[in-house]
Amino acid sequence: MTGTGPSNGPAMPNDEPGADLQSRAAVIGGGPALLTGTGAEGASAGGVRLFRSPLATLILQRLALSVALLFAVSILIFGGVEALPGDFATTYLGQSATPQAVENIRKDLGLDRPLTERYVTWLGGAVQGDFGTSWASRNSVGEQIGKRLGNSLFLAFFAAIVSVPLAIGLGMLAVQYRNRLPDRIINIVSLAAISLPEFFIGYLLILFFAVKFGVSTFPSTVYAGMSFMDRLSAIALPVTTLVMVVLAHMMRMTRAAILSVMSSAYVETAELKGLSSLRIIARHAAPNAVAPVITVVALNLAYLVVGVVVVEVVFVYPGMGQYMVDAVTVRDMPVVQACGLIFAAFYILLNMAADILAILANPRLRHPR
Repeated sequence: MTGTGPSNGPAMPNDEPGADLQSRAAVIGGGPALLTGTGAEGASAGGVRLFRSPLATLILQRLALSVALLFAVSILIFGGVEALPGDFATTYLGQSATPQAVENIRKDLGLDRPLTERYVTWLGGAVQGDFGTSWASRNSVGEQIGKRLGNSLFLAFFAAIVSVPLAIGLGMLAVQYRNRLPDRIINIVSLAAISLPEFFIGYLLILFFAVKFGVSTFPSTVYAGMSFMDRLSAIALPVTTLVMVVLAHMMRMTRAAILSVMSSAYVETAELKGLSSLRIIARHAAPNAVAPVITVVALNLAYLVVGVVVVEVVFVYPGMGQYMVDAVTVRDMPVVQACGLIFAAFYILLNMAADILAILANPRLRHPR
């Protein structure tokens, strides 16, 4: 004889399905809140799932590593600048300055304080965007950098929008005509461009296009209120120099990445279907080679921002590089430290972006063995 009460055994199949579902959740140990996901346990489980996500974990690791690396670089920059020989007070006042006058300048600039104290003060201000005051001009370093950084980014932006599509297109063209005349010409020109330093390329462009033919302006000066077309005309030679420097590296990496997947089974299947070589490269090979291409493009974009120092000096362009070189000449240490930290931040940021984009583009990187 069987009972029907709750104490006489398990529920019969004709019980309410909702109660049976609740009882199963209770047996599991989560209760109704875990079942519905609305209680504290549900929120905790969602947080655990997010934390255990391989993609989220890798991105957080890259962010933490970038912050730690930037902190280490800030120590190296500050310590390296402090270790440089010479003294700003002596340079500013001249060799005939009295020891008391030099001491007064050092005290006014805070150079008499301990090194660690000055570093903590500088880093705290840099985090808030305050890089102090220029020793030479007595102007705010942050305001001066704001003007110069815009010019450098303007130059790097137009160099990027020319070099990146051109490099990818030439890389695909070299793959399509691999081991034939177009491929060999592209390889020879790219090797020549890699072998020449940027200052040499810049001087050659100045000699031919500014001096002999007179079709371009030199020096490449831009200023507030200048029209957009005049700005483009002024940066023509610096942009060309930067494009020639970074184009070869990106093109060769694109070619190598696409060639590495051309022997895959899906590419052979596409060839058996009778698809054209250009369509196979563009539709099948290139998307699967995007991870290394993204990495090399990001590295070269970082160079376009960080490596403009030489190009800006050659073309007398009023950007961050020229500002930093002028500050080194007069030993204006707050400016040198600020420029170095900003360059390092851009380089680390773009490298981190390259890592994250490569992880998103290649699912195999999300599950390292």
